[in-house]
Amino acid sequence: DLDAAASAAESVANDHLREAIREQDVTIEGSDLLSLVERGAGVDSLLSRELADEYAAAIEAARDHLVDALDLDQGEAEIARRAFSDEPTFPVERDEDVIGRLREELTAAKDRRAGKLKRELAADLADQRDGAHQLVRDALELDVELAIARFAEEYECTMPEFVDSEARSASEASSAELRSADSRAASEPPRDDGETASKSVAEVGFEIEGGRSPLLDEPLESIDPVDYEVSGVALLSGVNSGGKTSTLDLVASVVVLAQMGLPVPAERVRLRRFDDLHYHAKTQGTLDAGAFESTVREFADLAQGGEGSLVVVDELESITEPGASAKIIAGILEALSANGATAVFVSHLAGEIREMADYDVTVDGIEAVGLVDGTLEVNRSPVKDHLARSTPELIVEKLAVEARDDAVATNGGAPADSEADPEPVFYDRLLEKFE
Repeated sequence: DLDAAASAAESVANDHLREAIREQDVTIEGSDLLSLVERGAGVDSLLSRELADEYAAAIEAARDHLVDALDLDQGEAEIARRAFSDEPTFPVERDEDVIGRLREELTAAKDRRAGKLKRELAADLADQRDGAHQLVRDALELDVELAIARFAEEYECTMPEFVDSEARSASEASSAELRSADSRAASEPPRDDGETASKSVAEVGFEIEGGRSPLLDEPLESIDPVDYEVSGVALLSGVNSGGKTSTLDLVASVVVLAQMGLPVPAERVRLRRFDDLHYHAKTQGTLDAGAFESTVREFADLAQGGEGSLVVVDELESITEPGASAKIIAGILEALSANGATAVFVSHLAGEIREMADYDVTVDGIEAVGLVDGTLEVNRSPVKDHLARSTPELIVEKLAVEARDDAVATNGGAPADSEADPEPVFYDRLLEKFE
């Protein structure tokens, strides 16, 4: 610190002068005293006359202290020495202009030394560049591996099994050869299940067993495992809050993770390799004409997707009126099916869409077991080839069951003990509408 060193040097000089004055008797004759007074001279003149040697020694001590404290070189020391003047004065004070020049010189010298050290360090590190890059890459890879390991442990993941078309073709060719060689096949032991498994999943888009969506904001133990398998194009029906969207999230997550070569959050997964994945989330509210046109154009492009495409769509019917939506979705499903794509469409219009499609559309359902204290009990795993009942149907069914008691007359029917033919109660009539 330059200022601290300069202040310390001042103290050295002043202490030296005080000690010299204490140890020396100074005698001034009357005529000399009158002369000093007449000239207006003060202690500076007295120092110059009586303590010149002591003052010079004090200034030299201050200069030496400043040079030593800052460890200055010869050029810097020359500037530093000029900070204390030879003209006697008390107390001794530094020349701020000289200190300012010294500060500039020290700053420039520091910058020069820093630049030199950086160049020397850069020269030393240049030979270690490749090694340093490798260390960084290793550290990053280790960090990624650690993150994957933690994810796999937290979600009890497993590695997926890919069912490649090439492997299926080879397996089928091998099976045909075995069938043509009956005598040899009879003498050989049973073949491994690999070929049978490959044939059985030849058309599978994906098959998930015990899957748990990592996107759910709930503890893993509270998430019901889901089993779901789709080959080709399927509609997924189910009650509100039954887990249809979560199932789509699970499918998309599993496919993306599997394609990246990462473990998937399921007990077992088999799937084909997809070239592209399209996820259309639920639209909030009916679209205006321009947005509707844009959405239809988007699905026109998706419908051209071939065998390597996976399309997952959540309640596309929300984009427009239900009747028109069913027709549009049916047309999209027909195009995707004709092109061999894999697709899952969540819809509350599964029955209507199936009737409008020109082929037998697969409809799977997430079925609610019933209502318990106003809460749905749901089997989260979709049931294959099953149109799930809606939430309103379950509620009407519950009301109809509860109404079949002594108070049935209050619901529009006849009492149970009435001699008249009992008519269906109001809730039963409603329930018939769902059949």
